[in-house]
Formats: sequence, C-alpha cells, structure tokens
Amino acid sequence: MDSARPAVFAPVDNTARVHAVVRRLGDAIALGLLADGEQLPSETDLAGYLGVSTVTLREALMALRQQGLIETRRGRGGGSFVRTPARPFDLDGRLRPLAAEELRDLGDHYAAIAGAAARLAALRSLPGDVDRLRRSLAEMAEADPGPHLCRLDGRFHLEVAAASQSVRLTREEIRLQADIGPLILAAHGRPEAGDRVRAEHAALVEAIARGEEGRARDVAESHVANAVEHLIERRLAL
Repeated sequence: MDSARPAVFAPVDNTARVHAVVRRLGDAIALGLLADGEQLPSETDLAGYLGVSTVTLREALMALRQQGLIETRRGRGGGSFVRTPARPFDLDGRLRPLAAEELRDLGDHYAAIAGAAARLAALRSLPGDVDRLRRSLAEMAEADPGPHLCRLDGRFHLEVAAASQSVRLTREEIRLQADIGPLILAAHGRPEAGDRVRAEHAALVEAIARGEEGRARDVAESHVANAVEHLIERRLAL
C-alpha cells in the first residue's frame, strides 16, 4: 500500500460508523488520495482495515455509489472502483457541522502529536529517514497544486512520524490524518499559503537533520496551528 495513504484505511471511530466511512472515503476521493479508476480493496479486507462490519461497509459503499464516487463492476476483475467527482473537495461543507471550539480542540490534539513526533524524530531519526524527507521535499517542490501534491504532503507527515521511531505516535498520526487531515490539506493547499507551507516543511526537515528537538517541535506545532487558525476563521465566516 502507498505510504501516503495509510490514513485512508485506518479504523474509524465508534460513532455513526456508516457516516464515518462515507466521509473518510469520500474525502480521500475528493482530495485525490484515491485515484480515479483505482480499485478499492475487497469488502472483507476494507472492512477489516476500517474496523467495521461488512454490513456497515456495504451500507457506506451504497451511499458512495449514490453520490457517484464509486462504481461497482460485476464478474471477473470486478469490485468497487473510484470515480473522481466533477466538483473539488467541499471544504465549507465539511466545516459547517464543526463548531470553532471543536476545530480548535482537534487542532490542539493534532499539533501535540505532530510536535511530539517531530521532537523525537530530531532525537532518533536515522540518515535514511532524513534522506526520505528531503526526497519528499524535492518532489513537493516540483508538483503542481492538486491531488498529487496532497498525496505527497500526507506522505511527508507520515515520514516525519515514522522517523520518531514511535509506533504509537505513528499510528496516532495516521488516525488524525484520516480525521482532520483532509481539512489541514485543504488549508495548506491554498495558493496564498504555498510559500509559507514550503518554508515550514523545509525548516522542519533541517531541524530534524540537525537534531534540534525544540525547534522541530515548535515548527511542527506552528505548521498545524496556522492551518487550524485559517479553518476556524473560515468556519466563523460561514
């Protein structure tokens, strides 16, 4: 499985599971984390990845078919396939159900996890970890805005978490990317945010490479906080 996308198939929470699966997969399709025409895992495997029953998964897939986001093909080589929506990711639609206080709380939690992972990455990362981060920076610098850049951004942050050598922090990064990650990616993807986001990514990698634990933590926390502040402002303006 592509390292940019584990968050798509991480277990969903225990509340409103059909809705959570629809939102998770719908966001991933709208952001391009799942590509047009890509075949989803089998129902049994996908239900296992998401931590839901096959009955819950089938209800969610039915809702996604009704929304035109997947199509099901029968026969040999059949299954569920992604259909890229004509409309881009609906950031405002995703923000409306969330109160500003909930966004801030989610952001605080994500910033704490990202900061802890970055601090430990600066302390524990191996040369190969830093090389991977620098390769991701180079790929993001050459990528046009859009789904491919979203995939690279998600992969970059998972690589930072993995460099912490903490399995629990990496799992939490994956879970949070699935829950608030689409909103963060949408905020970072704004044209006016491009230069700042690139500078923050570069500063984070250099802090990790130099073993500057406090600097790495501060950059990672600020990186998340800047996106969340934009999301809160946009939510209040709706």
